[in-house]
Amino acid sequence: MTDGPFPPLALLVTGNVHKAVEIATILRGRYDVRAHAVEVDETGATFEENAVLKARAVTPGPDVTVVLSDDSGIAVDALDGAPGVRSARWTEEADWIPRLLRQLHGVPPDARTARFVCAAAAVLPDGREVVARSEVLGRVADAPRGDGGFGYDPVFIPDEGDGRTFAEAPELKARLSHRARAFQTLAAELTLLDRWSPG
Repeated sequence: MTDGPFPPLALLVTGNVHKAVEIATILRGRYDVRAHAVEVDETGATFEENAVLKARAVTPGPDVTVVLSDDSGIAVDALDGAPGVRSARWTEEADWIPRLLRQLHGVPPDARTARFVCAAAAVLPDGREVVARSEVLGRVADAPRGDGGFGYDPVFIPDEGDGRTFAEAPELKARLSHRARAFQTLAAELTLLDRWSPG
């Protein structure tokens, strides 16, 4: 897929500028990622279903090699997995972290376990779908820390890290994040699919 002088064009279904930059960085050298904002009714019961719904919402032009999308969120064990697939919709964006911390008020550190989840989807012009999912385990901090990242990054402390939140350690997030791992896996699967395609 990357044999030519330029990476193939991938259309990324998102209106989130931060997410678009992050995914373009993850896939640099493999795809030329262009963001395309489309309103999609995320009616899926899983991250995977919502990711595919988004990717299928766009009809690619003749120059587009693949349409990409993702659905991501944080699942907190003490909240029975909430906000989960509703992470971006359970309240206004400005209240995402305040609401999460209010609901975890009084919960001790060892019971604030959580996971960041990302399902990355690709739809090819011939209709084939590829989905990759990744999770990063961690816990929710008792207060926001750090200025990097976006979304729930200021309160997520990955188990594989050094005690800093993703927002405090962008380089750590680039290496460990659920989205990085999901899209790296997706890109590898697309390469294999292309290699074994007839013709």
